[in-house]
Amino acid sequence: MAKTTGNIKCSFCDRDKKDAKMLIAGINGHICDQCVSQAYRIVTSEAEQESQQFADDALNLLKPAGIKKFLDDYVIGQEQAKKVMSVAVYNHFKRVARSSKMDKEEEVEIEKSNLILVGETGTGKTLIARTIARLLNVPFCIADATVLTEAGYVGEDVESVLTRLLQASDYNVKAAERGIVFIDELDKIARKGDNPSITRDVSGEGVQQGLLKLLEGSIVNVPPQGGRKHPEAKMIQVNTKNILFICGGAFVGIEKIIAKRLNTQAVGYSSSANEQTIDRDNFLQYITPTDLKSFGLIPELIGRLPVLSYLSPLDALTLKRILTEPKNALIKQYQQLFEMEGTKLIFDDEALNFIVDKAVEYKLGARGLRSLCEAIMMDLMYELPSLKKAPVEFIVSLDYAREKLTRSTISRLKAA
Repeated sequence: MAKTTGNIKCSFCDRDKKDAKMLIAGINGHICDQCVSQAYRIVTSEAEQESQQFADDALNLLKPAGIKKFLDDYVIGQEQAKKVMSVAVYNHFKRVARSSKMDKEEEVEIEKSNLILVGETGTGKTLIARTIARLLNVPFCIADATVLTEAGYVGEDVESVLTRLLQASDYNVKAAERGIVFIDELDKIARKGDNPSITRDVSGEGVQQGLLKLLEGSIVNVPPQGGRKHPEAKMIQVNTKNILFICGGAFVGIEKIIAKRLNTQAVGYSSSANEQTIDRDNFLQYITPTDLKSFGLIPELIGRLPVLSYLSPLDALTLKRILTEPKNALIKQYQQLFEMEGTKLIFDDEALNFIVDKAVEYKLGARGLRSLCEAIMMDLMYELPSLKKAPVEFIVSLDYAREKLTRSTISRLKAA
């Protein structure tokens, strides 16, 4: 027990009580105000050094070419989108490293470059984001814009996007403030129309207005459990200045807007020449911020997403590579499942071509490959575990794939 008689001194610096402004009593000792201040400075300095060390290590390990090489192992094609994403992530680490050691008198401040990915469904927007999350040593979360509404309406507040980032960082606010957020389905919050209406656009333009302060960089009050904010609930303050936002969306119908804009530019004798240079199978490569504005995004939001990239539609050759080449390719997943049953699974090349042709016909993108494979493999996956002796090898032939797919409900789909 601490002594109760005689002069009371600080147990750390041995300073007498009369020489200290404050002496805080503990179970077996005391600590003065100066030792408390010094301990706080030491803890703060250690935290800053840890943050700086994290950023320096990340810069040493990750370069744009290295990030893209990692993406190449899991994402087939989409070279432009992977290159843009690699540069954005690398620059994010550089901003974190610089902000942690930047002098207050430094005149040049590097602003973050939030980016937006536009591509048809099933082209790999979310896959690129999830693959980046495997590589990074920063908190990373994927949020869905479709559940967001204006404050006061049924749904989730815009700030709930950061709740997922806090959860990913185990509620470490400092770590969350250097994280990355992927907001999917951004096109679903597009302005519903230019004409004023009696009803409010609570899940469209109102949500875009709410996202502005998050993307720009400000201190936001975040509900710890997500959902709706409550006046009496305890909030967590998060500074979004160093949080990188990546947005993605299918923007269905934006090709018509792009095509209309390109046609208006082709005038007179040069029109035939321009038409020959335009790739009409991939209008998204000509996308500009003006097209996003015409689609329904407000100019203020577009300005906070300065980097714009696109994902090309998947052709038959790319779809076949997606089936077989990535580290977690669909065919490899099925082969792993059958290997656990003691059976070696082999796909004929003709069967693979048949699956790819159907995916192109139904225009389901890469997600459609799994639906087709499930329809073909369902009976076999149902029967195989019940066999007393599993076959050593099973070959999925073209006839087998065609028969199973014809009997499934997915064959009733019509080409879009």
